[in-house]
Amino acid sequence: MPTTPAERLRGLCLALPGCEERPSHGEAAWFAGGRRMFATLADRHHDDRLACWLAAPPGLQEHLVTTDPERFFRPPYVGHRGWLGVHLDVEVDWPHLADLVAAAYRLVAPAGLRAELDRR
Repeated sequence: MPTTPAERLRGLCLALPGCEERPSHGEAAWFAGGRRMFATLADRHHDDRLACWLAAPPGLQEHLVTTDPERFFRPPYVGHRGWLGVHLDVEVDWPHLADLVAAAYRLVAPAGLRAELDRR
């Protein structure tokens, strides 16, 4: 059983079909089908917080940052493209985060991997 937020996030990501983990900009990052990144850890990367950054569908970032700014934020570098920052150093709603990770994955995964996820 994962004990740290980073380990729990890793488990959510690696449970997705064809997911690969490799470093990106000094942080753990997860790629769908080895090609496109859908999630990255931000371990005090630009501030003193533990967080993750996720690809997000249009409008989701703005909605969550507006409604729950203690948990969600617009991350540097990728926030202007709609990516969502999720603080992991607060009480995390893990089922909700699992849904956000899956949605991020679906945005970038090839059709075959999305179909595999649907079959699960």
